[in-house]
Amino acid sequence: MAVILQIDFTMSADMLGDRLVNPATELANSITKEPGFIAKIWTENKATNEAGGIYLFKDRESAQNYVDMHQKRVEKMGASNINYKIFDINEALTKITQGPLHWD
Repeated sequence: MAVILQIDFTMSADMLGDRLVNPATELANSITKEPGFIAKIWTENKATNEAGGIYLFKDRESAQNYVDMHQKRVEKMGASNINYKIFDINEALTKITQGPLHWD
C-alpha cells in the first residue's frame, strides 16, 4: 500500500525558490529513479528558512530506505534540523476528498 513521506529541514533562504532550481535539477532527476518512488511535491517557506517535500512511495520500506539515503544527501547541501514522518493513506476518505488513489 502506498505511503506518504513528509520531510522538512532548515535551509538558507539564499538556496530557495528560483535559486534552487539549477542546483537541484540533477537531484530531482535522481529522485525519480529511486525504488518505489511515485511522486514528490517540493515545499519551501522562505519566511522560516524551511524546505522539504511531500513524497508518495509504493510502500513503507521504499520510503524508509529513501530517508536513510536522502538525509545524508541534504546534509551535504547545507540542510539542518532534518525531520521526517511516514504516513499510511486512508484510501476511503482520500477517495471522498478526490485524492488520487491509482498511480502507474
